Amino acid sequence: MQGKKKYLGGIFLVVMMAVTGAVLFRGQSLNLLWESLKQVKIPFLLGGLSLMMGYVGCEAMCTHRIMKRLGHQVPYRRCLGYSFVGFYVSSITPSATGGQPAQIYCMSQDRIPTAHGALNMMLIAACYQTATLIWGGGVWLFCPKAGEFQGGMGLLLLYGAGVMVLLTVGMGMVMFLPGVSRRICTGILKLLETLHLLRRPAAMKEKLELQLAEYAKGAACIKANPGLALQVLSLCLIQLGMLFSVPWMVYLAFGLQGSSWIQIAGLQALLTLAVSNLPLPGAVGPAEGGFVAAFTAVFGAGMVTPAMLVSRGISFYAFLLISFLVSMGVHLRVRRQSRERALREMAASRPGGRTKAMRRYLRTMGQKV
Repeated sequence: MQGKKKYLGGIFLVVMMAVTGAVLFRGQSLNLLWESLKQVKIPFLLGGLSLMMGYVGCEAMCTHRIMKRLGHQVPYRRCLGYSFVGFYVSSITPSATGGQPAQIYCMSQDRIPTAHGALNMMLIAACYQTATLIWGGGVWLFCPKAGEFQGGMGLLLLYGAGVMVLLTVGMGMVMFLPGVSRRICTGILKLLETLHLLRRPAAMKEKLELQLAEYAKGAACIKANPGLALQVLSLCLIQLGMLFSVPWMVYLAFGLQGSSWIQIAGLQALLTLAVSNLPLPGAVGPAEGGFVAAFTAVFGAGMVTPAMLVSRGISFYAFLLISFLVSMGVHLRVRRQSRERALREMAASRPGGRTKAMRRYLRTMGQKV
């Protein structure tokens, strides 16, 4: 079922890319577009890719710090692999957190308990959302001109900021106010059950208790290690700063002048806040259209579409390919390790236990048993 969902997500992503391209390039002169793209200075593009490497590297450093605090000596390169897997899966699924289960699975294959993997992702998600709101609030306070979104973009920003605030506050409540959260969630489940909108009430209640227990562990970890939360939050702020600086590199790549880094990074921060919670793979469509609407004043009407292509090409499409290649490498490594582990277990097991070990081995080879 998970494999089918990934294939469907990939197909949906391709369809969204095709529709987005058809809409954005309608009426555009391909010759003029190509002439604009030829002006791009390659060193700045490499700088943009380096910023995206730093973006993924910061998340990997968060995982490395958290795992070390939880007692796991995980090499940084493996944490980097987890982050690439998360970026890839999140990009092809209609959810910003779609890559978290994939990362937890990879960690479990490296003998990291699932509970610790889930705790790691929860702490990173909480700090990432907080950092996004800090960036958005900072733009409004210190660079108000960057936030002059109007019309549909203004409504989208309001929606994105509202959802982000609700998610962050909700996550904080379930972590630090478990009693209140349990009563609220139980009341919502009862309402859904009364309206016959809940198919399996008992299973949902059990799942709720498990989730609340995980958040309680996260709260305990933060209380026991207050410095860790500050470190992760600081890394998330730097991580987002790198992501928001990609359009600045594109601006320099086209040889443009007149706008400051904070104006351009601020626009990208607000654009990310507006589209990050949309249920679309990689926010394809709104991200491109939003870039054109938000950055026309910066790049000009004639240059904004080429700038969008280069910026999204660096921060999403090119990095999606890179993440796919790294994810394939991680998958092959995990599969090889699982196979070797199963073979060792077969060799060490008693005759009665070899059947189970053989079944595990066959599963690592992709066969159903």
